[in-house]
Amino acid sequence: MKSSDSMRIGELAERFDLAPHVLRHWEAMGLLAPTARVNGRRRYTRDHLIRVMTIIRAKAAGMSLEQIREILTVSGQAERQALLQRHHAELERRLHEISASKALIEHLMQCTADDFTHCPDYRRIAETAAGPQNLHKDGCMI
Repeated sequence: MKSSDSMRIGELAERFDLAPHVLRHWEAMGLLAPTARVNGRRRYTRDHLIRVMTIIRAKAAGMSLEQIREILTVSGQAERQALLQRHHAELERRLHEISASKALIEHLMQCTADDFTHCPDYRRIAETAAGPQNLHKDGCMI
């Protein structure tokens, strides 16, 4: 590796607006390993850019560092697919919850009831989001 192809930890961190200690923590967690040490200083390559980007995107998707490490270090594609399918199912569950919360908020933004908790439409949306099917079929108290 030519020195012009490598980066110090601060340079790599700066590319992602991270503090260097974050990369050191990821190294301690087994997510990232420098290619080499030059005079005791960590050196990283362009491949590490992709690795850091992968970690950042996985964190944004709600994965813990332990889950990310597991996916990055799993031995085979079938096992990785199984891990990813479980995480995908969790994301789908969270998206459903977010969608239900969004529907409640959207109704509240338009509801003119003095006490929205008594609004039949709000109650129906809330009950549907909580699980029970439509118990109230009345319209919104406008």
